[in-house]
Amino acid sequence: MHSEVSVHLAANQEFRFDLEGAEPMGHEAGRRWLDEQFTALDCEPLRASGKVLLADKVLTVARAAGTQLLADPAWSRDFARAASAALAKPVVRVDVPGMAVTF
Repeated sequence: MHSEVSVHLAANQEFRFDLEGAEPMGHEAGRRWLDEQFTALDCEPLRASGKVLLADKVLTVARAAGTQLLADPAWSRDFARAASAALAKPVVRVDVPGMAVTF
């Protein structure tokens, strides 16, 4: 099955990560990796209630990572594996300007 994560950062800036052949990450491992990055990158909850949904976490981590981390092959591979595993979806699209995550 085709597995891919894409992140749209700006009008002409998109990153695509093909997970073909990449070692799959388990659901809990993906959640933990995103939790660690959420904290390390000083991300803030999107909702006033402070509740952070997994999709929100993927979005805010991608936004905080920016071009520098998304261009890093090791970090971006782990991000894509974690996002796909945590959301349990083979195809994930992150639209940072639109503040949306679609499957």
